[in-house]
Amino acid sequence: MSIESNLYEKSIKILTDLISYKTVSGQDNSELINYCEKILNELSIETFKVFDEDKKRVNLFGTLKAKKTNGKKPIILSGHTDVVPVSKGWSSDPFTATIKGDKLYGRGSCDMKGFIACTLAFAPVFKENNLDRDIHFCYTFDEETACIGAPLLIKELKKRNIKDGICIIGEPTNMRIIDAHKGCYEYTTYFEGLAGHSSAPHKGVSAVEFAARYASKLIELREELKKRVPKNSIFDPPFSTLQVGGIFGGIAHNVIADKCYINWETRPVVKEDGIFLNNEIDKFANEILLPEMKKVFSKSSIKKEIIGEVTGFDRVEKSEACELVSSLTGDNSREVVSFGTEAGLFQEVGISTVVCGPGSIEQAHKVDEFIELNELKKCLKFLNSLKDLSTLN
Repeated sequence: MSIESNLYEKSIKILTDLISYKTVSGQDNSELINYCEKILNELSIETFKVFDEDKKRVNLFGTLKAKKTNGKKPIILSGHTDVVPVSKGWSSDPFTATIKGDKLYGRGSCDMKGFIACTLAFAPVFKENNLDRDIHFCYTFDEETACIGAPLLIKELKKRNIKDGICIIGEPTNMRIIDAHKGCYEYTTYFEGLAGHSSAPHKGVSAVEFAARYASKLIELREELKKRVPKNSIFDPPFSTLQVGGIFGGIAHNVIADKCYINWETRPVVKEDGIFLNNEIDKFANEILLPEMKKVFSKSSIKKEIIGEVTGFDRVEKSEACELVSSLTGDNSREVVSFGTEAGLFQEVGISTVVCGPGSIEQAHKVDEFIELNELKKCLKFLNSLKDLSTLN
């Protein structure tokens, strides 16, 4: 069996193992992380972990030190370990990798355990070669829920003075270069009023009704965002978007609801739009809605919880990360996407970043998610080119 075939078969085996770990966002991912750490540690690759407050969800960061770097920046190969929940309708067990024809099915196969599997399969090759730059392996938790894990890891990287480098985030892009995306801010706003009988609405404070007015204001502000479209915007749609994901409250037709909450999100093309939107909706809540609620019930409240504020990924004129990937793939094109990633978080601390990985985003988050087997081969070929570029003569 050739080295190429061996690496391919190894990536399939590792991906099969990774899919078997039910790392749905918000749940314990420690078993998968321990699996990844074992592979790296057996190669004498140093690792450290960064946990959440409950010590259940964890980020992993490993470093393969070069003997001599010649001043070349390290490479960070980064992927998130969490997957979105599974809905009904799968034709096979979503947590059992299943190969049918030229596709491998399973939750997370393309988003984005396929990339992680390739990096782990290729780690021994990096280890065996005399590289002229450090290679970092970065695996995070809860990217799918507003990038909760990565900020904790990046904070630790800053403490360890790892603030420079080139980061390749292996989200599914069919191995094409993505150099920008919008931000993604997610919020839940809670309303508490006063319950009562529906025959006397003046004696209660309906949390549902005030939540509805809040949602109406959000829709109004959505139209304002369209008017703020930046000149020469590279996105589609070109303006910041907003949507209300759900309104939840009330217990019966004839009971004034004392509690209600709204899930909503915005995807700003520039940070200023996020600031504008939050200022306006907070002003409406605190200066218009809340005083009306308190007139009837002084303990009424409106509280906005930040679920996550994912920094946008900005296109820069000169990107070391994009130029590196272009030199390896021969593709000089640059594209933008509508989905969010952890790229902006790395970019924000001065690490040149690019999004490029195997698989198609068209298959992500769907029933019968799959990755084409050829995409894994393309990723391994890419990593091999990275090895060749980073090998001393």
